[in-house]
Amino acid sequence: MPSAPENDAPRDITPADEPQVIDPKDIPDDKPVLIAGPTASGKSALALSIAAERGGIIINADALQVFDGWRILTARPSPDELSIAPHALYGHIPFDAPYSVGHWLRDVEGLLRGPDRPIIVGGTGLYFRALTEGLAEIPPTPSDVRLEADSIPLPDLIADLDPRTRDALDVTNRARVQRAWEVLRATGRGIADWQADTPAPLLTLGASVPLVMQVGTDWLNDRITRRFDQMLAMGALDEARQMLPHWDPAFLSSKAIGAPELIAHLKGELSLDEAREAAIIASRQYAKRQRTWFRARMKDWRAIP
Repeated sequence: MPSAPENDAPRDITPADEPQVIDPKDIPDDKPVLIAGPTASGKSALALSIAAERGGIIINADALQVFDGWRILTARPSPDELSIAPHALYGHIPFDAPYSVGHWLRDVEGLLRGPDRPIIVGGTGLYFRALTEGLAEIPPTPSDVRLEADSIPLPDLIADLDPRTRDALDVTNRARVQRAWEVLRATGRGIADWQADTPAPLLTLGASVPLVMQVGTDWLNDRITRRFDQMLAMGALDEARQMLPHWDPAFLSSKAIGAPELIAHLKGELSLDEAREAAIIASRQYAKRQRTWFRARMKDWRAIP
């Protein structure tokens, strides 16, 4: 398995850039801490400051940082950061392996019972939602069922759904409709029925300190630009060069922001300037989607301006 260059991965520009969002002394020692936020918003620096001052283990809740291979581009913790506090679920999955929210939930369950206070930080909202609301254990969809669904027009997919599922769905969203159709086709049971049997969550909001970063668009866009330039300076292109022989856009790890763009550059399809610009735009668009998701679904979390 290829490994990233030994350069420390950048994450939060410089300490001076970090807003003083919360005093770690305000965090109770007897509760797990949840920190959600868009990319480059400073959430990992906040987690590290809490762990350094109050103790705890920092647990990854980012769907791309779980993979080995793209250490710099996914901004996994640097060796210096790893020396400050224990970290878990970073780079522990091979870059070519599948990984789902169910996998993550099983991985995090044992850590919640460990001796160290969990500080769970990341930008994948579905991880936090499964952690605090529970996750329906729906069997995986067979590939032949998915291929069959791909060929069916949306109105026909909708018509085939059970009424309970259809009434609860946004039927204009093909991805959600198709997922529901695949579940019904594969299991003989509607996805609404599966969801109704969702087990109790591993951790409730009331038993934790849930924090969500809310940052201004201009401030965040500037940081995204500067952080990607730092990634380039610290070896991101060398990292992409190491991954090029193994590149497959179907891998979940290949969704790392900047990876398709730098691979395209190495293949001669983009100039480095074009790849840089495309990666920055993609990162800003991703951050916008994250902020929208957090605003809609994390209204009960403490907003950190």
